[in-house]
Amino acid sequence: MIHCRDLHKSYRSGSVNKPVLKGVDFTINPRDRVGLLGRNGAGKSTLIRLIGGVEMPTSGKITRQMTCSWPLGFNGGFQGSLTGYDNARFIARIYDKSYVEMRDFVEEFTELGSQLRMPVKIYSSGMRARLAFALSLAIEFECYLIDEVIMVGDKNFQNKCKAEFFEKRQDRALLLASHSLGTVKQYCNRAIVLHEGVATMYEDVNEAISIYEDL
Repeated sequence: MIHCRDLHKSYRSGSVNKPVLKGVDFTINPRDRVGLLGRNGAGKSTLIRLIGGVEMPTSGKITRQMTCSWPLGFNGGFQGSLTGYDNARFIARIYDKSYVEMRDFVEEFTELGSQLRMPVKIYSSGMRARLAFALSLAIEFECYLIDEVIMVGDKNFQNKCKAEFFEKRQDRALLLASHSLGTVKQYCNRAIVLHEGVATMYEDVNEAISIYEDL
């Protein structure tokens, strides 16, 4: 499980602190598919970065009893001067995985071809998302953190993403920040509405969507 307890996060803006999260509390259970709903600027990406360990909360505690992916959609996860292959090699070493197996999976899944030999800093946002998806799926985490970009690229690649996350990995937990209410309704069993720094968990996804639409 992942427990978020009384999470607060503020950012310094000039001489004042700007609060983004104000005492967030919820739990993600194994096999949970949790949709994260909120208006632009509500703090969805901030919350996902905190859970993924990219940033630290100003106060509060996150207890992780499941392995978490890095936030898919987060642009700071790669070394830009390294190639796609080099980034895969680096990730394989960190997680003690076979580089050959990871390389083969990345090649097949991303369909980036010779561009994997190019520095990641010249990749488009879609190419980066493909690489991030492939590397995250190659590690086999217990919980995946996805920020907005569940479906990128052409229809064939979108179908690949759906198959990997929603069919092959039905036994994994998922926290999905998305403005696509159809995706949340179709694939999530619980939902969080983030508003004015407070997160409210709903067991009924339709109720959460209704609340979100009223905001």
